[in-house]
Amino acid sequence: MLRIADGAAAAATVRDAISGIDDIVKNVGFRDLDAMLSCAVGIGSTAWPRVTARRAPAELHPFAPVVGASHTAPGTPGDLLFHIRANRQDLVFEFERQLLDVLGPAVSVVDETSGFRYFDVRDLLGFVDGTANPVGNAVAESTLVGAEDGDNVGGSYVVVQKYLHDLGQWQQLTTEQQEAIIGRKKADNVELDDAAVGQKSHKTLATIVVDGVEHDILRDNMPFGSPGSSAFGTYFIGYSRYLWVIEKMLENMFVGDPPGAYDRLLDFSTATTGSTFFAPSADFLSTLADGPMPA
Repeated sequence: MLRIADGAAAAATVRDAISGIDDIVKNVGFRDLDAMLSCAVGIGSTAWPRVTARRAPAELHPFAPVVGASHTAPGTPGDLLFHIRANRQDLVFEFERQLLDVLGPAVSVVDETSGFRYFDVRDLLGFVDGTANPVGNAVAESTLVGAEDGDNVGGSYVVVQKYLHDLGQWQQLTTEQQEAIIGRKKADNVELDDAAVGQKSHKTLATIVVDGVEHDILRDNMPFGSPGSSAFGTYFIGYSRYLWVIEKMLENMFVGDPPGAYDRLLDFSTATTGSTFFAPSADFLSTLADGPMPA
């Protein structure tokens, strides 16, 4: 996650760099095509008018902190998000090095987090993560902006948050208590029934249904941490066609549904960052440098 320096020259450098992002992917990724190197570029609301003259996405705005009675989802600054993925860490490293060389003093690094796959796609709490992700044709339907915002078709809203886990306290719970908080069985990932009354599980609070229609998002969460510094966490990355879906999810978790009945997972997992971006389509990015400069 980066901040753009002041001045038109810095914005122009960023504009050129992100319009050529595919060239950097090819420069690095050719070394091992099976490693599937990729990079999604997210642009924040304050950076948008600095790098493109195109109308901003309809829902794009800074991350609004969500304040509950017991826990808060803070908003933290960030102009650009580069979500770099590969099956080899060295390719991720080299891509980031080349990217920052191109950007130079036009940017400063706000946050750099290296995630990793943990066993059978589990988080550090021991549960399988991302089970509710859409599959097949539902992926595009859930994540890509359509005709409702004609200037930004094919893009996606992205919300990122860094959560730090208190594994010591979490591990003092019984497996049954952990399962009740998450809403799934720990060993086989089988979904538990929603509670008829009383406290709702994380799974239930993170499921958004409006007028009988369930609205999915695509999660690409990654565990991160350092046992030597006792830091253990999950980097939440949510892609959605509609930003309000993720915002409603966070409201359910932090404020509660009903208010006060917040997500009990937050007693063991603390949100330390929160930022919102829009990831334009690849076609948008590739033609960015050819369009008019922002006023």
